[in-house]
Amino acid sequence: MTEERKLWNKDFIIAGASYFLFAFSFNLLMPTLPIYLSEVLHVTPSNIGIVLSSYAIALLFVRPFCGFLVDSYERKPLLIIGTLLFVLTYFGYYYAVSVAFFVTLRFVHGAFWGLSTVSANTVAIDIIPSSRRSEGIGYFGVNTNIAMAMAPYIAVYIYDAYGFDFLVTCALLMGLLSVLVALFIQTPKRDHKKDNVPPISLDRFILVKGIPILINQLFLTFGWGTLVAFAVLYGKSIGIENAGVFFLFLAGGIVLSRVTSGKFVDKGYLHSVMIIALSAITIGFVGFALLHSIFYYCAFAFVIGIGYGTLFPALQTIYIDMAPAAKRGTANSTYLTGFDLGIGIGMLLGAYLNGKYGLANTYLFTATFCLLSILIYWFNSRRVFEKNRLVKDF
Repeated sequence: MTEERKLWNKDFIIAGASYFLFAFSFNLLMPTLPIYLSEVLHVTPSNIGIVLSSYAIALLFVRPFCGFLVDSYERKPLLIIGTLLFVLTYFGYYYAVSVAFFVTLRFVHGAFWGLSTVSANTVAIDIIPSSRRSEGIGYFGVNTNIAMAMAPYIAVYIYDAYGFDFLVTCALLMGLLSVLVALFIQTPKRDHKKDNVPPISLDRFILVKGIPILINQLFLTFGWGTLVAFAVLYGKSIGIENAGVFFLFLAGGIVLSRVTSGKFVDKGYLHSVMIIALSAITIGFVGFALLHSIFYYCAFAFVIGIGYGTLFPALQTIYIDMAPAAKRGTANSTYLTGFDLGIGIGMLLGAYLNGKYGLANTYLFTATFCLLSILIYWFNSRRVFEKNRLVKDF
């Protein structure tokens, strides 16, 4: 049997299909919820921000505990339970008519999203051969990126044609289908003696030796937060008629690079891949801030996508290779927490910088953060990883 067959086994394909359906379900509501709150419920912009941020706050609270649960109990049942609870929460949207209800609902939804994503990523890593871990992570993550590119456009069409309740029903059905597909995943049996670790300690909730990596990560995920929050608004401010096209080119760059960069990481070029990724992101933000036309807007969206798509599997591999099998859930949780925290900071600080200096200067500030991340990685994070990396243990 070849290595390619070992990576693309039945369970890996099933896990990827389930994760795609799950991510698609999630992304159906992301672009339309603010529209619904504003146009139908007449919620003020500040209160819309509160509703949206409650979701991110929930993620920050639950991620570390999700890692602990995934490492302490069987991972597939947690994946099924977390995804099912996430899907059932959609029923609340039929009855949500106040800001307080939406804040509570989004907080609960965020909590179950946190458990589901940590479980799904850890189940996938258990299935992927260690010799092709980064490549497999790259392919698995593409499911989210394709969903991110497709679902918003479909969601807007469904919302305009059939309304919010019908859109919620579509998201609910996609989520249920994700649960059904996940039932067919067969995960490797865990060696409970090998996985026997102290039940309660700080490193059961966060990968302590990965904290320097997480700090480095914040300089990069800050930029992702400014993109999610302000890229379309920035496009409109510089005269781009259909500013939503940004996310198509961003997702295109991510997908292209994710399916190729992991192979180089697995061949031993991790640090080179990281420097290339960080450099691409930095250059992309500089161009995005300084050059204003539809061509440059799309081109630098693609460059930034290439950078982040190269970064994602390499960075996740760093966390995973610093953790034993018993703590893969904690490693994944720490990696995802870095994104949640950085995105939150990017949204909040980005809004402040936008109000004070404008969006172009905000993205120059973001580029400066990314440039600093290169220096931090080379002189600190790289050494932390080499000191703490483990021999791949399966």
